[in-house]
Amino acid sequence: MSVSVFDPRIETAPNTSAVNALVAPPLEPASAEAPVSMTKKVFITTQGCQMNVYDSSKMLDVLGDSHGMEVTHNIDEADVLLMNTCSIREKAQEKVFSELGRWRKLKEKRPDLVIGVGGCVASQEGDNIQKRAPYVDMVFGPQTLHRLPELYDQSNEQRDIAPKNRIGTIDISFPSIEKFDFLPEPRVEGYKAFVSIMEGCSKYCSFCVVPYTRGEELSRPLDDVLAEIDSLAAQGIREINLLGQNVNGYRGEKDDSSICRFAELLHYVSHVDGIERIRYTTSHPLEFTDDIIDAYAQLPQLVSHLHLPVQSGSNAILAAMKRNHTIDVYINQINKLRTIRPDIYLSSDFIIGFPGETDEDYQQTLQLAKDLDFDHSYSFIYSKRPGTPAAELPDDVSFITKKQRLAEFQKVIIDSTLQKSHDMVGTTARVLVEQVANRHPDCLIGTADNTRTVMFEYDPEKMDELLGKIVSVRITNFVSPHMVKGELLDILA
Repeated sequence: MSVSVFDPRIETAPNTSAVNALVAPPLEPASAEAPVSMTKKVFITTQGCQMNVYDSSKMLDVLGDSHGMEVTHNIDEADVLLMNTCSIREKAQEKVFSELGRWRKLKEKRPDLVIGVGGCVASQEGDNIQKRAPYVDMVFGPQTLHRLPELYDQSNEQRDIAPKNRIGTIDISFPSIEKFDFLPEPRVEGYKAFVSIMEGCSKYCSFCVVPYTRGEELSRPLDDVLAEIDSLAAQGIREINLLGQNVNGYRGEKDDSSICRFAELLHYVSHVDGIERIRYTTSHPLEFTDDIIDAYAQLPQLVSHLHLPVQSGSNAILAAMKRNHTIDVYINQINKLRTIRPDIYLSSDFIIGFPGETDEDYQQTLQLAKDLDFDHSYSFIYSKRPGTPAAELPDDVSFITKKQRLAEFQKVIIDSTLQKSHDMVGTTARVLVEQVANRHPDCLIGTADNTRTVMFEYDPEKMDELLGKIVSVRITNFVSPHMVKGELLDILA
């Protein structure tokens, strides 16, 4: 099962200050009549972070389980259109309504088409979505996606009723961790999978909407998390990526009512048969404790890559952001980790041009990037998030200055990315083999611990025996900032 996804953590273009909120297969002219099919089909667009990617896959799972629906990438043959929204950027709502305007034309030609809006913008806007776009049939939040089958049935039953008079087609409540209790068994494609271990965040950074759109932190019980990972491993998954807005703040209940912390969870996951690699995102420095750092010495399954958002290199700006840690704390954590894992690749998030950022504040951020030698980062010009404290702060930094700072900052990171990829030549990488290269049928490609794509030649008649394996590859050539080429040395697992 695949999802049309926009993920800001994948792109590393030099200018990422203006993010395209929606990425989906291009819309072809809609036909007057939908193709005849007994099976209902779902077309979905996904904005934002990996949590939304995970949620989109679960939307498809629940509709497949309840109504036998299948995913489609052809909008003309879809019976249901779903938009999983993200409010991380300024004016996210307007981008949603702009896309809905395109969908309206499809519905005018096919009145039976069902349109649903979910995610964080849905949480923020609520019934305002149907007020502005009355052709939207259902609105649901991140915590209520498991109720999609019910919302779908109710919207069909009330098709001839004006949206403002419909009952039960909007659900943006926060029903604790309930949704995980109602999700069907996970279905997989490939050898990697996301597993959401907690919802929401209680840090309340001044720039962030997550506590308001996804609620307070709630961790899934340990047994539930391990049961999902067991199921995924039984279906051939080799790499697990643990997800949460504050993932290393996990506090899951055990069957004896004691609490499992994140470092302990890592140890449990490492003992699941078939799981050879563990990743996690997104972390908070306040929760990056010594027991997590020690796990890197004890668990070979933990990849030598860490994404630990710092946001700024200035203590004054960190205080304004309400991050509740200092730069010295962050640097100390990284130094401890690099003592244990000298080959660790580090990435982070940065907000450039936060309200009140002086040139000195910015220079401190730039110097931090140079000193810690980040492999890559996700850096953006600050944009207001509606309803957050930072949105009310006076901002005397001009947009031109912000753009100049971002361009200079990103060049430092891009140069580091390029250098690290070049430096891989002559080294050995541990690679999860995932597929045959599209344009090179005599080559296999996979992902290294440090997130680089690795391609190597192999006998086309024997390729199936390597798919899903962890192999050792000697890197021989630089291809691009995020791709290298090599030769197979050994099968590791």
